[in-house]
Amino acid sequence: MGRVWRLILAADPEMQEEWKWEKPTSPGIPVWSHDGGVCTGEVGQQAVELTFFRGASVDDPERLFNASLTGGTRRAIDLREGDELGEAAFKRLISAAVATNVAARADRSARKKATS
Repeated sequence: MGRVWRLILAADPEMQEEWKWEKPTSPGIPVWSHDGGVCTGEVGQQAVELTFFRGASVDDPERLFNASLTGGTRRAIDLREGDELGEAAFKRLISAAVATNVAARADRSARKKATS
């Protein structure tokens, strides 16, 4: 997970990380945000899963998303031991996810001003 965290910060130095959904049996999961949630990281028994909040809206020309592909909003990347993660492609995906958030925030702001 450390490598993924470094790549996320390399892609967007303004990214914020926080831990959410803590339980007595779990310390919670990391959530990376920039103008809204970008992705979460969960360590499972068989894979590290990075779930992108707006993944269905993010351009993924290198097809990094390999899980949750049928959902209406989210998409995920499952990384299993030995899997290769193309660093440049992953950083572009992070940047695209941030751009999606920025655009959504600007759209909400414009609609709010239009109704005021």
